[in-house]
Amino acid sequence: MRMTEKQKGILIVDDEETVRDLLQRTLQEVGYDVITAANGQEALDKVSQCNVNLVLLDIKMPGLDGFQVLDGIRQRSSIPVIVLSGLRDETTKIDSLGLGADDYIAKPFSAGELLARIQAKLRRAM
Repeated sequence: MRMTEKQKGILIVDDEETVRDLLQRTLQEVGYDVITAANGQEALDKVSQCNVNLVLLDIKMPGLDGFQVLDGIRQRSSIPVIVLSGLRDETTKIDSLGLGADDYIAKPFSAGELLARIQAKLRRAM
C-alpha cells in the first residue's frame, strides 16, 4: 500500500504520546509524511507553518481542546480534518461535524479503516 503520488503531509494532534507514536509509525509505513503536535496551540502553529494536507485531531486535550483547534483550522483552511476521539456520544460527533470536521472515528479503531478514510479524504481534497 505504498503511495505513488507526491507524499502527503498528515498532522497528528493528540496529547497522548503513545497514540501519536503509534499513528506516526502506521502512517509512515505506508509513505505519508507525518508531523505531530501534542497540544492545540502547537497544532495551529504547524497548520500555518508546515505542508499539511490532512489533520487527525483528538478532542479531549488540555489547553485548547479539539473543538477550538478545529475552529481555528477552519478560520484559515479547508484541509480535511478527521476527528479521532475516545468520546463516543452522539452530541460530540454532531458538534465535531457541525464545526467542520470531515469525518469522526471513535477510539479504538482499526488501522485499515483509518487508512481507507484518509485516502478517501485526500483523494477528494487534491
